[in-house]
Amino acid sequence: MKMDAGRLNKGNIIEFEGAQYSVLKTYTIKPGKGGAFIQVEMRNVKTGIKKETRFRTNESVEKLMNESKQCQYLFSEGDDLVLMDNNTYEQFNLAKDVLGGSLPLLEDGMQVHVQFIEGNPIGIELPKSVVCEIEETEAVVKGQTAASSNKPATLTNGLRVMVPPFIDAGEKIVVNTEDLTYIERAK
Repeated sequence: MKMDAGRLNKGNIIEFEGAQYSVLKTYTIKPGKGGAFIQVEMRNVKTGIKKETRFRTNESVEKLMNESKQCQYLFSEGDDLVLMDNNTYEQFNLAKDVLGGSLPLLEDGMQVHVQFIEGNPIGIELPKSVVCEIEETEAVVKGQTAASSNKPATLTNGLRVMVPPFIDAGEKIVVNTEDLTYIERAK
């Protein structure tokens, strides 16, 4: 299906230079002279190689129809993730590298959305936020309240995030899965 490049969004699957790409990020750039264009960061579905390219906003691109299914993450097997379709109970594998830096947020039994093209799984969409426990964090220096300074914290899954000074080790926090940032204390 043809569409204007200016309507591309994160998660779209497009055909570009004879390959299938998953759109990771889009930026609209409006120069002083001339028409606007869109900068697209995308990943090759088969090889996993990232690429950036620019399109004019009125340029036509081929959007591929993809299907999203609710699935459950079961376990990890070598370089693959084993998932199960919640409707058919069919199990399938997907390469770990499709998640990139968000891989440590994936927990056994987690419900995720998996994107399919022509019956082949190509990507995973995690829930918007997950609850994680803080393993270690730096101590707060008294009198350091002039600026809203956050401190680094290491989570039990190995990820490092910046948290407010009042958060201590052992507490549970909510983490945004898209940009790996602190949202709030877990309730």
